[in-house]
Amino acid sequence: MDGLRSGDRDAFETFVRLFAPRATRIARRILQNEADAADAVQDAFISAMSAIRHFRADCQLTTWFHRVATNAALMKLRSKTRKDIRSIDELLPGFFADGHRIGPKPAWALSPDQILERSERCQIVHKKISELPEDSRNVVLLRDIQQVSTAETARQLGVSESVVKTRLHRARQALRSMFEEEFEVA
Repeated sequence: MDGLRSGDRDAFETFVRLFAPRATRIARRILQNEADAADAVQDAFISAMSAIRHFRADCQLTTWFHRVATNAALMKLRSKTRKDIRSIDELLPGFFADGHRIGPKPAWALSPDQILERSERCQIVHKKISELPEDSRNVVLLRDIQQVSTAETARQLGVSESVVKTRLHRARQALRSMFEEEFEVA
């Protein structure tokens, strides 16, 4: 830590060597693009080195840098222009007063497990996630893709756990509607 804080080149090299693989995995999961992931990792190291003097040892360096890398990837995702973002409200199912869904639930040609097992289907899943509004997309990426806990997701996004649960539920419903459109049986 002292070496990093003082700007020691060897300490920085060791820091990068130890933390770059994990940061790259995080960025790839969030961005789904190798070039964007590499940019986000570089941004994460720049941010970390700018803030290292203010790092308090109340958490582990790995935990702190994980958050820095996640934030860098999320910022990269936000900065990309999204032309195909859809309103989540139009994708949520409708319900009758008695709680039953309006309209039949269409059968999917493939089960969710089969969809995720095939790489071309995985790309569709990530594309559909990218079409969600930013607040919904971030919750899905943190909870379902990175498998971050509800409490940690709430902390990272600066919202309550109940807001995370609500956004996640609504985002999953919207994704289901998107998948029903994409994979409906002819």
